[in-house]
Amino acid sequence: MIVSKQQLHLLIKNKLHHAGLSESHADTVADVLVHADAKGIHSHGAVRVEYYAERISKGGTNTAPDFTYTETGPCSAVFDGDNGAGHVAAKDAMERAIKMAQEKGVAVVGVRRIGHSGALSYFVEQASQAGMVGISLCQSDPMVVPFGGSEVYYGTNPIAFSAPGVDDKHITFDMATTVQAWGKVLDARSRHADIPDTWAVDKSGKPTTDPFAVKGLLPIAGPKGYGLMMMVDVLSGILLGLPFGKHVSSMYHDLTQGRELGQLHIVINPAFFTDAILFREHISQVMGELNAIKPAPNVDKVLYPGENSQIEEQRSAKEGIEIVDEIYDYLISDALYNKSYDNKNPFAD
Repeated sequence: MIVSKQQLHLLIKNKLHHAGLSESHADTVADVLVHADAKGIHSHGAVRVEYYAERISKGGTNTAPDFTYTETGPCSAVFDGDNGAGHVAAKDAMERAIKMAQEKGVAVVGVRRIGHSGALSYFVEQASQAGMVGISLCQSDPMVVPFGGSEVYYGTNPIAFSAPGVDDKHITFDMATTVQAWGKVLDARSRHADIPDTWAVDKSGKPTTDPFAVKGLLPIAGPKGYGLMMMVDVLSGILLGLPFGKHVSSMYHDLTQGRELGQLHIVINPAFFTDAILFREHISQVMGELNAIKPAPNVDKVLYPGENSQIEEQRSAKEGIEIVDEIYDYLISDALYNKSYDNKNPFAD
């Protein structure tokens, strides 16, 4: 099904508002989800709405959170999300981090006690759109087999980065520390499509191409991804006094309870380190030089990080966003949810 960006936003907003979110919070969550779908990151778009709606309706997402923001040092702060919608808390916290970095050069803002916050690229691009460098990382529930292990311990623990160039262009990098994010498996399930055998393992620890058989994701680049997910867990969990590693709450275990997740925003103001205009010019120079590199065989063009998503966003603005028919049918229905995720294992079986 092809829908416009505006239509998809309205459908998602209405569903989440019907589930119990305030209109303003539903609007923000819809912004983040449509941001993902418009960029072709369908793992973090409309495919998540049914799960969110069930959690909201069962009380696992606080629909009237009491957000608090406490500056803990010259360039540091802690934002408590009171287990509200993670997208809303993370956006608010990034806005505050940007303001702090504008005044002080650097900001490090920990975001505590939130729910799932969607694609991190949304938040780091808040920073780059303000002329800042943005970095964001967050923990997630244990779904990953550590390098050399046979049981899950860490989450997909993503990292994102964005830096501004000239003319509102930016380089953006957003990745899970696994070969693929769990949302990619969910997307494959929604399309009834196989996955590459390098993404995940089944219950016996063997590689699988069946998205419904996944019992453990694999870290990217073996021990390197394993080390990165450890770093993310420390900085967005232990550093903020939150559950960590295998103690992080499962996305599906009990939808009546808050997730207590952590996220860390780091914002850097280039003007405190170099000439801000020159910085943006050099970022754009990097983009151009990467594009000019001779491509490998069977490759049309070398893209700079995030360019493929920007191309998809431009295309979807003209041609619309393609979503799975089953998801569209759910969004236009009166049902809060058709299938329950509650009290399932981490892999929603």
